[in-house]
Amino acid sequence: MRRIVALSVVTACIWAASIWVGGSVAAAQSGGATPPETGTEASAPAEAAVPSAPSKPIDAGTYAVRLRDLEQRINELKEQIFRSKARLSLLAETVLEGVVGGGQAAIVHENRMSQSYKLVRVVYALDGAPIFTKADEEGTLGDQKEFEVYNGSIVPGEHTLTVNLEYRGHGFGVFAYLKGYRFKVRSTYTFAVPEGRVSTVHVVAYEKGGPATPLEERPAVRYIERVERPVRPDEMAEGDR
Repeated sequence: MRRIVALSVVTACIWAASIWVGGSVAAAQSGGATPPETGTEASAPAEAAVPSAPSKPIDAGTYAVRLRDLEQRINELKEQIFRSKARLSLLAETVLEGVVGGGQAAIVHENRMSQSYKLVRVVYALDGAPIFTKADEEGTLGDQKEFEVYNGSIVPGEHTLTVNLEYRGHGFGVFAYLKGYRFKVRSTYTFAVPEGRVSTVHVVAYEKGGPATPLEERPAVRYIERVERPVRPDEMAEGDR
């Protein structure tokens, strides 16, 4: 197959070279022709152009040299492809080892607020990068007692979680005035992810204080952290039996 490709490319090169050589010969012949003399003969019709001689075929030695040069270029290209595949394979192994040997984090939001507060906006950030943003003025976010914020691979070490919650007051009768109130909660929490472990952080939104605590001071969050070993696929298969 390599010979066929090489011969095809060489044939194309020879054909292009023949055209170039033929054009060069024709240009040389036209450039060497003497212009017509001035006088009555200048108005005479020009003589028909003499067709140029066919280009000289390439000898066997030149053909062999070009073939070897082409084979060398093909071998260099194959070597470049081989090195590229080796680099890609090494990169894939590095990434895979980083995921397997790294850590994993799971962040869960829990809502334990009363009906007096409707959750309308949630913003979570991990190490300064937003990971979860959702807004709903209808307050249906608060109808979910629990929802997952993040679950994925993470670099082992310490990480900072930033939580921003916004509530809209909700009430009836004598408490109808709460609808015009907005309550915002901002909190940060630092947790550690050991290598090869799963760190689960539950962010619990609750109301602190008692009946005498002002409504604007009640919304708060607390954190429950748990570190455990990840479950391997073979262990999951055994548990299903």
